[in-house]
Amino acid sequence: MTTEAKITLLNQFTIFDCLSDQEKSQLGDAMEFRKKPRYTVIYQPGETSEHLYLLQKGAIKISTHNNEGKEVIKQLIHPEAIFGELALVGENTRNETAQSLKEEVHYYTIRVADFQRILARNTTLNQQLLTLFGQRMIAAETKLENLIFKDARSRIVSFLHEVVTKRGRRVGYEMLLKHSLTHQDIANITCTSRQTVTLVLNELRKENLIYFNRGRILVRDMDVLQQNAA
Repeated sequence: MTTEAKITLLNQFTIFDCLSDQEKSQLGDAMEFRKKPRYTVIYQPGETSEHLYLLQKGAIKISTHNNEGKEVIKQLIHPEAIFGELALVGENTRNETAQSLKEEVHYYTIRVADFQRILARNTTLNQQLLTLFGQRMIAAETKLENLIFKDARSRIVSFLHEVVTKRGRRVGYEMLLKHSLTHQDIANITCTSRQTVTLVLNELRKENLIYFNRGRILVRDMDVLQQNAA
């Protein structure tokens, strides 16, 4: 990909709106394209944190595992988002796993040292990154509060409402979400079990709150769904 094409890509990332054309050109020169099949690990615990990642296509899950192999999904990354950003704030080796979901992913890598050179000259970009870190910290705290104060059903419904609000599109009076998540993925996000996720989704369908099939969830009424998450 040419530098011009990379600049066009960077223009899709709102976090880089503050960069000058020259800075975008420098960043574009430092970017390297990568493509991975579905369900492929991009980085894992113990690997050196040398790169920052820009997702162009597909979806990535950021997760951790306990000694028994149980997975907790901490974050979902969608196109036009950064991941691996902890390398910028002192993470020397990875503590998490980044893995593609059920479709091929396209992304770009940037060496941390190259990115830091641009950061050193652009205070607005520093502020944008602080905002990003803050948003992700708030999301982590909200997830912890849900785990403490909500039962399994409420956590699952809360997750559905959140992800449909962020990623869904309106179809008449309803909201449609196209996604790459299995029931096990939803369980690993909400700290429940696959069986519980299946049970709750079927209950919501019987109550005519949602309709779902492989890769799609249609929410009939977002307000009523939110009430069920309380």
